[in-house]
Amino acid sequence: MPTPLMPASAQKGHMLALFSVVVWGATFISTKVLLKDFRPVEILFIRISLAILALFIARPRFLTLRNPRHHLLFAGAGLCGVTLYFLFENMALTYTYPANCSVIISTAPFFVAMASHWFVKSERIRLSFIIGFAVSMAGICLLSFSGQALRLNPLGDLLCVLAAMSWAGYTVFLKKIEAYGYDILMVTRRVFCMGLLFLLPFLPFAGFSPSWPDLLKPLNLLNLLFLGLGASALCFVTWNTAVKLIGPVKTSVYIYLSPAVTILAAFLLLRDPLLPMALLGAALTLAGLIISQRRR
Repeated sequence: MPTPLMPASAQKGHMLALFSVVVWGATFISTKVLLKDFRPVEILFIRISLAILALFIARPRFLTLRNPRHHLLFAGAGLCGVTLYFLFENMALTYTYPANCSVIISTAPFFVAMASHWFVKSERIRLSFIIGFAVSMAGICLLSFSGQALRLNPLGDLLCVLAAMSWAGYTVFLKKIEAYGYDILMVTRRVFCMGLLFLLPFLPFAGFSPSWPDLLKPLNLLNLLFLGLGASALCFVTWNTAVKLIGPVKTSVYIYLSPAVTILAAFLLLRDPLLPMALLGAALTLAGLIISQRRR
């Protein structure tokens, strides 16, 4: 967590990571609304396309790579962070329960820490990270399973694990790209372009056929714009900037807060009940985040 003793750049990185996760936590509400009229792959395609368009308008020039090998880094980032992550997550929700999904995908910081430890030599796993991970996961379990029993679905839960691992792969690719000093906004746009390119082969097999009347419904249009412009175009830029400023491990621990934000948004927007166990879980999650950020 940011403190007065931190450099300004580090404080900015923490605030950008927090902002990204707060917005991403609300995306589950928008997706829940859109799933009444669209298939998951249709929401993903529209979301990515809107993000690419917005980022091109914001920076209307093309990114010139300094080395042909950098194409592989962008391809890896797009495949892991866009195509595989969102496909695994959306597929998982058709097999397992949202509570299971929110808990398992919240293990992403652990996979990010392991991948960064192996592939990004400047990142090391500290004891405070392990303790914070354990405390946050306890809180996330209380958040997600408050008021209901734990129910397992091997296939769906495995897809959630694969989604968390895909995000770790994206973070490592992003950190390697960042070392070459490319413009963050243009990097984000190129990653989305690669993700969309890898998504295209799946469309014919996923029943891709969005309806224009459904697209033009005010509620659907508003939620699609939120997902495409806010949660994708803006938040991927802020998240990628945070990774650059404070590193992948410190940035990733903010993912712990995502289930708490989702439950709060559901309470405010959908009038879902807010149970005492969920409040205790939110407190534990926040405590785990603070512990993870400690140096000792």
